[in-house]
Amino acid sequence: MRTIPHWIDGREDTAATAGSSPVYNPATGQPQAEVLLADGGLIDRAVTSATAAFESWKDSPLSARTRIMFAFRDLVVQHSAELAEIISAEHGKVISDAAGEVARAVDVIEFACGIPHLLKGEFSDQVSNGIDCLTVHRPVGVCAGITPFNFPVMVPAWMHPVAIACGNSFILKPSERDPSVSTMIARLYQEAGLPDGVFTVVNGDRTAVEAICDHPGIAAVSFVGSTPIARYVHQRGSTAGKRVQALGGAKNHAIVLPDADLDFAADQISAAGYGSAGQRCMALSAVVAVGDCADDLVDRLEKRARSVVVGPGNAADAEMGPLVTAAARDRVRGAIDAGVAAGATLRVDGRGLVVAGHEDGFFVGPTLFDDVTTEMEIYTQEIFGPVLVVLRAPDLDSAIDLVNANPYGNGTAIFTSSGGAAREFARRITVGMVGINVPIPVPMAYHSFGGWKDSLFGDRHVHGVEGVSFYTRSQAITSRWPAAAAPVAAAPLSFPTAH
Repeated sequence: MRTIPHWIDGREDTAATAGSSPVYNPATGQPQAEVLLADGGLIDRAVTSATAAFESWKDSPLSARTRIMFAFRDLVVQHSAELAEIISAEHGKVISDAAGEVARAVDVIEFACGIPHLLKGEFSDQVSNGIDCLTVHRPVGVCAGITPFNFPVMVPAWMHPVAIACGNSFILKPSERDPSVSTMIARLYQEAGLPDGVFTVVNGDRTAVEAICDHPGIAAVSFVGSTPIARYVHQRGSTAGKRVQALGGAKNHAIVLPDADLDFAADQISAAGYGSAGQRCMALSAVVAVGDCADDLVDRLEKRARSVVVGPGNAADAEMGPLVTAAARDRVRGAIDAGVAAGATLRVDGRGLVVAGHEDGFFVGPTLFDDVTTEMEIYTQEIFGPVLVVLRAPDLDSAIDLVNANPYGNGTAIFTSSGGAAREFARRITVGMVGINVPIPVPMAYHSFGGWKDSLFGDRHVHGVEGVSFYTRSQAITSRWPAAAAPVAAAPLSFPTAH
């Protein structure tokens, strides 16, 4: 059985201080590796290494950081196919989907390549007689990222390229379900010239998470995961005096107006709902059909759901792969059971799907519910699986009110041919990321990613300028250089002013 190690101080670390955990092939249902788990002692050793590396890395020239980021970017591109294969083998998503994830990670690395411009400070000349003032952006220290299984390359890349380019060292705690790709990322950083200790990988479960939140040597923690855990990490890390950004769960809605192109809307919604088996924090999971378009829209959604090709991630014709674990499969099946029991109309049932040759895989087929209400568990819970639910609203106002009443505020979309309706929707909706005829409105790297309400804890989003702000702190410097020969007047005891 292959063993997946940690990466500390520029080399593999095989200390199994908290035991190990199996890593499965989701398409076969069989374990394929064991990942070593960290306890507080190993986290402390990782922080010690990262702290030592930070002391020199923070003073590295911006041009040196930029050259390393450019080299790292090129290496990730060169190895993108291999990275996608590793993701697919442990996560289960199809190769093309994994390749798209890697491409979006590259976008953030390219953004970080421009760090000299992003770290430019401010200067004010002659704020008082002979006095100048400038503001500079300093790195915060050792930063940590706690990331989920669903995007093992892209989500960490929302964090570490920006943090490292800003002059910090970074400790990544990836999901123990698909950790292998993180070690490869560490190797590519080393090949790009990043000093040992600046990027660290520690594998682990809750024990490692709590040690990261509590450790006094870690200055900032970034987290992406479910809302209950995001709230917990934010509270625990903040109590320990850290700055914390914690992105939580989602229940992303798509509003479809009668004037929309229904074929286009149904195809886009289905892709956004069933891609990656629905295991995306920006997946569409709730459709609000407005007015008299509902029946036609549901018919189209049913047709598309039944046409989705499900298979192992490395199958050339597969559009959707398995869920990541048996527990995830069983949880999604249970959610479908609950929807049926609540009285929703099950138009497509994915519970009985069997993939030939992969009978033990963690598969659930595309599932579609109609006639769902806001009280049903299938609507209120984040399913995180290939399940679309359709609700109905009489008009745009009612649809907006429905979305705004939901406690989550990650992403949303509207399908319409009316610019006025789209503008009203965007201005009134209380959601952090909005798509207009775009089903998964994940912003590009030079804009920041983050939701509102129960989808975000903390006041900074990831990557973009808010990411730079999170990984730096401002320092204001006020300076005066009196002439050596000039007489020095006695300083008054009154508070200094610019007059």
